[in-house]
Amino acid sequence: MNVRRSISTTAVAGAAVLGLVSLSACSGASTGAEKGKDGKLDVVASFYPLQFLAEQIGGDKVSVTTLTRPGVEPHDLELKPRQIAGLQDAGFILYLKGLQPAVDQAVAQAGVKNTVDAATLTSLEAHGADEKDTAHEDGAHAGESHDDHGAHEGEAHEGEAHAEESHAGEAHAAESEEPGGHDHAHEGGDPHVWLDPVKYAEVAKGVGAGLAKADPDNAAAYEKNTDELVKKLGALDTAFRDGLKNTATRTFITSHTAFGHLAERYGLDQEGIAGLDPESEPSPARIKELQEIARKEKVTTVFFETLASDRTARTLAKDTGLKTDVLDPLEGITERSKGADYLEVMRANLAALQKALGAK
Repeated sequence: MNVRRSISTTAVAGAAVLGLVSLSACSGASTGAEKGKDGKLDVVASFYPLQFLAEQIGGDKVSVTTLTRPGVEPHDLELKPRQIAGLQDAGFILYLKGLQPAVDQAVAQAGVKNTVDAATLTSLEAHGADEKDTAHEDGAHAGESHDDHGAHEGEAHEGEAHAEESHAGEAHAAESEEPGGHDHAHEGGDPHVWLDPVKYAEVAKGVGAGLAKADPDNAAAYEKNTDELVKKLGALDTAFRDGLKNTATRTFITSHTAFGHLAERYGLDQEGIAGLDPESEPSPARIKELQEIARKEKVTTVFFETLASDRTARTLAKDTGLKTDVLDPLEGITERSKGADYLEVMRANLAALQKALGAK
């Protein structure tokens, strides 16, 4: 599975067009969302990466709750009746359509006007299950020159420039409230956009615009906080780009194909044991293929994650004489996480990749 595909100018332009907020139109023509008793905007986020954005951008102007408790695998989330009922009282809902079916259904039923689908704020390429089943190119990149990776570095620069461009996409976010304007082209794509700092920055801008529309009295604060977060994500992107520029191998094996966007951004090859579903079991043929890939591509490490079983990853590593380590898909922060928040855990992920790939 090779996820190193060029990000064309057309695709980047398309991402900008997609960068609009889905504000579901319900009854009423209020200029802002109702607030809680404390005067803060009540924000409900579906899971940790969106909770982090809401907290960082909302600051002391919002009160954030999350539907996914720490330690719960987001893909498997089942909502309690009180959580579903509580959505109707939210002033602002932030979720990622296609990741959590239970949340998708509950959000649709809630009918809250200020609802943002993060999947519409950037492009979602397909990674994972479909690509995993295709035949791996017979070591086509095993012996290729690292000069070839300069092209991918250029792609990263292009993406970074896109992430740092003006808030033009936010203007689109402020314009669209009609459900018919919601673009569902993202359906079927890889939803793990938060693992690419550039795409995550695009989402952050859209979230900031959505909060400003829901709570115009505090629009200036949301814009300021958004700008500060985007700068931090830009620095994170630079750290990944520079830290992974020169490595002994470009291939890594992981238990869950959550890292397709990250791999594509930095010119890496992600080989997943399972597909986008972290609990799916690989076939014997896939295990054999991974063993061959590990040998040809000089893979040193099999990565597993904190919220799903590591049994298959450890078995594969043992059978192939490889090491194991954690590559955190950041679907939640627990006591096992290598950091207290998104930025810290992502830097821990960078360190793990540098070690596994033989960064020079």
